[in-house]
Amino acid sequence: MELFGNDITLLILIALMVSAFAAGFIDSVAGGGGLILVPSFILAGLPPQLALGQEKIVSTLGTIAAIRNFIRNKKVIWTAAATGIPAGLIGAYAGAQAILYFDSDTIGKIILFMLPFGIILSFIPKKNCNEDNSAPINKKVILFGVPAAVFVIGFYDGFFGPGTGSFLILALHYLLRFDLVSASATSKLFNFSSNIGALFAFMIAGNVLYMLAMPLVAMNLLGNHVGSSSAMKYGAKLIQRTISVSLSLLMISLAYKFLF
Repeated sequence: MELFGNDITLLILIALMVSAFAAGFIDSVAGGGGLILVPSFILAGLPPQLALGQEKIVSTLGTIAAIRNFIRNKKVIWTAAATGIPAGLIGAYAGAQAILYFDSDTIGKIILFMLPFGIILSFIPKKNCNEDNSAPINKKVILFGVPAAVFVIGFYDGFFGPGTGSFLILALHYLLRFDLVSASATSKLFNFSSNIGALFAFMIAGNVLYMLAMPLVAMNLLGNHVGSSSAMKYGAKLIQRTISVSLSLLMISLAYKFLF
């Protein structure tokens, strides 16, 4: 029996729900849940364009749950957000439009090629962000540096996506000299805006299955909750090793699908 069209059977739906849970779990521990979702959608039989659009709607709605906490901690630099959010929206929309120009087979190979890059970004060690060593940020950085950096990273998010959160934190902290607390908090708003920009492009192109997204978003949120608890109990290193094995298996499967 097919569900939602596109040959989505009950068994495939259950597998995707497990993947969505795993993606939420991974996001809460180390980031990079899209590294699980995108290959899973493709291996489930969705065309690559639809896989990217489906990942965007799941990750965008999943991010909403975390946004409130980052706003409540009062570490968001709102002057930077005012210039960076529009840049993220536009950059991601442009990136999504760019990937949609390619045919399905080419997009699959692009995703396979970029997965290792996304994995590296997601597993870059993060420093302890508990201390606030903030200093005044130059107005030129706010007016020019932030929108330029967020536009480029937003383009990457729309074009591919996984690792964007790490990319944003690295750029804000090392290039634009934000303290790590502010970089982490502000980057979440930029990542959310780029998700929206890319999602909008995929929605216009008809590359989103809304009914399929509903159970996957629920499982993604549940995975975030369980993952945050497990990270405190077992530690992130053990979980990251498990993730590495899972990602290796997914990459081998994608390589077989698109290269042989």
